[in-house]
Amino acid sequence: MSDLGSGDEGISGGSKYNVANMEGSSSRNDFDSSGKGGGTVEQELATKMLQIQSKRFYLDVKQNRRGRFIKVAEIGADGRRSQIYLALSTAAEFRDHLSSFSDYYASLAGQNTGPPNTDNLPEDGKLKSEMMIKDYRRYYLDLKENARGRFLRVSQTITRGGPRSQIALPAQGMIEFRDALTDLLEEFGANDGGFKGDLPEERHMKVDNKNFYFDIGQNNRGVYMRISEVKNNFRTSITIPEKCWIRFRDIFNDYCDKMKKTSDPITADINLPTSANSLK
Repeated sequence: MSDLGSGDEGISGGSKYNVANMEGSSSRNDFDSSGKGGGTVEQELATKMLQIQSKRFYLDVKQNRRGRFIKVAEIGADGRRSQIYLALSTAAEFRDHLSSFSDYYASLAGQNTGPPNTDNLPEDGKLKSEMMIKDYRRYYLDLKENARGRFLRVSQTITRGGPRSQIALPAQGMIEFRDALTDLLEEFGANDGGFKGDLPEERHMKVDNKNFYFDIGQNNRGVYMRISEVKNNFRTSITIPEKCWIRFRDIFNDYCDKMKKTSDPITADINLPTSANSLK
């Protein structure tokens, strides 16, 4: 039985695969690298590419202020792509489910190179289903069969709203996919990492024709604040580690106090030189 073309059934992926677009085009969530004023810093730690029948799958281990995760991108033969995001702990759970699905797939009767017998299939084509929950994200795993073969559809939804994303993995490639996940998890572990609380939201301030953005992020060296100045198409920024925020604030407050005294008319009059006062 062939699994070629098993990703029909409304599998998403409306745009052509573009490496640059994939980094910031998805809806904003914990794994998204996009953001106002430059967003958060995202590091790519490792990547694997699998060729499974007519499809390519990219497994990218990434890290942002929320921790580490795996972005799974499916690239069809026509260049269309779709992708889902998995926290490392979710990827470990998914790896275990892949073993279960692979065993079930191997136990199915009538596995041969001929066309599948769809007479005894459920109406929706589902052979086996599981669900994973991670925070406000849900993942639906459905081993399905249609006229062109068997495949595992993995759908990601967000309970607080947002588009549904999904990939379709040919059933014959589940073991290879599982082994690739296992290699990445052995290297990076199943701990999502990241800051254990909610980082403050970004802030924005406009002064005359300049825009200032304050973004809180995290990398392997800790939490930091990036302050960016944007004027027309020109952008500059500085990064301040969390360990020196208090000192930075104290210096800034000191300048504010001194400038306030200087600009205060009464104080300024008292501090004027004697020769200047004599002119009044």
